[in-house]
Amino acid sequence: MIAAASLVAVAATVTGAMAGLNGDGGTAEARTLSGGPPGHPSHPGPASPPPSPSTTSPAPQASPRPSGTADARPSAEEPETDRPTGPRPDGPVKLYRHPESQVRDWVRAHPDDPRSAVIASRIADRPAAVWFTDPDPATVTAEVAAVASGGAERDRVPVLVAYAIPDRDCGGASQGGARNLDAYDAWIDAFAAGLGDDEVIVILEPDAIAQSDCLSADERADRFASLVRAGRVLKDADPRARVYHDAGHSQWNAPDKQATLLRLAGAAAPDSSDGVFSNVSNFNRTDAEIAYTRQVLDALGGPPGLGAVIDTSRNGNGAPADGTWCDPPGRRLGRPPTLTTGESRIDAYLWVKLPGEADGCRGEAGAFSPGYAYELARG
Repeated sequence: MIAAASLVAVAATVTGAMAGLNGDGGTAEARTLSGGPPGHPSHPGPASPPPSPSTTSPAPQASPRPSGTADARPSAEEPETDRPTGPRPDGPVKLYRHPESQVRDWVRAHPDDPRSAVIASRIADRPAAVWFTDPDPATVTAEVAAVASGGAERDRVPVLVAYAIPDRDCGGASQGGARNLDAYDAWIDAFAAGLGDDEVIVILEPDAIAQSDCLSADERADRFASLVRAGRVLKDADPRARVYHDAGHSQWNAPDKQATLLRLAGAAAPDSSDGVFSNVSNFNRTDAEIAYTRQVLDALGGPPGLGAVIDTSRNGNGAPADGTWCDPPGRRLGRPPTLTTGESRIDAYLWVKLPGEADGCRGEAGAFSPGYAYELARG
């Protein structure tokens, strides 16, 4: 259930803006490059099992999508309890901040709004993922190339979300995707053709693995075969691409179960994977996600270099106690995006879900809500 969380279609072009974390001024919110699900909250968890990982709720029942609460302990440099106050220096390698995003558009259009300065410094000036959701392969190559080359020109690493798998979100708020797996394979080929040869991070199909229970056994096997192929195609096209597979989040599937699914989808093979991602659009605390992804990686096996990336965009206060996943009040921004986490096997904290883009309750799924963005920024 990616529902309205981080995808906002950008008129037939790169909708997601990936901002560079330290350094360039980009926006933390990325638009959906080609028009994807209205919202992508990273399922909090299904009613019993996490329904749709992409929704923004924390518990498996609400919607398995990561809700954004990373459970990790705050570091001395960036305590989880501290409010972000603006761009911070990153490590030697920095994330790319794409210049186009809904939040950046809003800040430009509302210079006199009393909320503008806070939203600009704490959200718009942070790097965020760019979502590619339009299943038409005719446009995706140029869209991916625009983001990848933008990062390369600035010596920054862009984060790209590939989100076009058939039966996306199991018919939920972020439903859509390619018409079938043959069409999806062609789309992945076109996506890979735009990567170039510089370093990029690819978040491969949020919810596609954790939320695969809605498929029949044969359909699941076919999907996983396409994901194995997708990882291999992406890494063949750009050997410097880092490809991460869907681990759901700590309140969804048990680590052993998720690792079994991930293995079938190619996440343990070095020619198609660099590891896993968790908490997309969810609110689970960073330390909980660190512990969970390490358990998943241990159960997964594979080469020792496999790591994890965690969505920390909205998990500063953790997940709501009542399991609410749709634009819940009382949340706030989590740790700023960085490629320097100080935690073994944790490759990055990323803002995959775009803070301020509604899950469907504070506005239309995927639409930017300045009121919600301000609440998240103020905490």
